[in-house]
Amino acid sequence: MIPAHEPHAHTESGLETLLPLVGLALVATIYLVLAGRRTREPRGWSGWRSASFLSGLALLAFALTPQLSLFPPGDFRGHMNQHLLIGMYAPLGLVLGAPVTLLLRSIPPQRGRVIGRVLRSRPAHLIANPLTALILNLGGLAALYFTPLYGATTTNPVLHHAVHAHFLAAGYLFAWVIGGPDPAPRRPSVPARLVVLGVAIAGHAILSQLLYAGALVQIDVPAGELRGAGDLMYYGGDIAELLLALALVTTWRTRRQTRQQMPSLRTTASHDDHRPVEVDRPVRASSEDAEFATTMSSEAPSSCCIGRPRMMTRAVAMTNPPPTPKKPVRIPTARPATTVTAHDG
Repeated sequence: MIPAHEPHAHTESGLETLLPLVGLALVATIYLVLAGRRTREPRGWSGWRSASFLSGLALLAFALTPQLSLFPPGDFRGHMNQHLLIGMYAPLGLVLGAPVTLLLRSIPPQRGRVIGRVLRSRPAHLIANPLTALILNLGGLAALYFTPLYGATTTNPVLHHAVHAHFLAAGYLFAWVIGGPDPAPRRPSVPARLVVLGVAIAGHAILSQLLYAGALVQIDVPAGELRGAGDLMYYGGDIAELLLALALVTTWRTRRQTRQQMPSLRTTASHDDHRPVEVDRPVRASSEDAEFATTMSSEAPSSCCIGRPRMMTRAVAMTNPPPTPKKPVRIPTARPATTVTAHDG
């Protein structure tokens, strides 16, 4: 069992705290440089996306700085607050910043196609599945609090940082496949993702209630801290997941409105004989070119399905139709006169 009042027995040195902050500052600098270049382009770059990404980095920096914690050192509630920031709030801000879309718009097309092939690979399809992200998210919490894993993290700094990395990666993966604006392979429909999100909300509620009651948990801390951590997990997790649901519905409505504003292709008629002219004839494009074109758009739709070839629509433009050839007129020719010979009877 873990000694009471020592949720994290080891103390982070100044170097352990400084290195992650330097890395986050470097990531922020690269993002701002690329976003500034895209802003000067005709398509531009959304300032809201930049603000969201920087907010995610700021939350991550706040969580990784123990000196800024709102709770005393060694308080289990501080540990829960840190994991909420690392695993839920910071990933949501980073995902809404659309870093993959920004990267694809900033690199040569050849390298962008390499990223597209990676996203279309079988391992990427497995990892980016919402059920996989759900298992990694809820399973990580269950393994940490209902097994001896938490006790091991208090004495092993490497394992402690590995758990933080898992929470960040699992949180980013879940937010990306559920409501991220970046393209994802074989992303299910919006109603299906809302169902998965509902299961995640219910799972977090169950885990937080067990933690509040101290049932099945292998954490030896004062009951007050345990209940406080359960409250943080319950209410803080619900707020983060509702924000994710709001982001999902908002981006979905935006895409639907964009599609409704696009002029629909309709069947036109010929000017002469009023015969229908074929439009909207489906032409199957190559999977690589179609998906790369989608990911290179300024606002890549979150419903992009990288694993399936898309159908491109080709309209037959008949602005100046060629004149309809007229049927040749047959002019009757004069027949030779028939000579009637009278025969004598």
